[in-house]
Amino acid sequence: MGLGSTAKKVQTISDMAEKMYKQVQQIQQRIINLEEEVDDTHATTEELDRQLTEQRELLLAIAEEQGIDGEAILADAAGDNAAADSETDADSGTDAEQAASASSDGSATATEQ
Repeated sequence: MGLGSTAKKVQTISDMAEKMYKQVQQIQQRIINLEEEVDDTHATTEELDRQLTEQRELLLAIAEEQGIDGEAILADAAGDNAAADSETDADSGTDAEQAASASSDGSATATEQ
């Protein structure tokens, strides 16, 4: 093996290393951007949660002034939401079972197409 062949291999390895370094830098920048987006989203979520708490307290105070049991209404609404969620979960299970049986019959599902 000659010196020219070795130099060519070293140059090829150097080029590959440079490409990989650039890719690593791009990935690092993407991670930094994602971290910033997560921080922004977290701050927004906390602010929305704070506002929701304030609005709830305000509505409960107004309900109390009007002689309405706001806590009972909220409890009923929470129960209605839980019932609706369980119905949705049951419907989703039926859809999943139908999709599974269709897949086993050999027909393609939307994700397979």
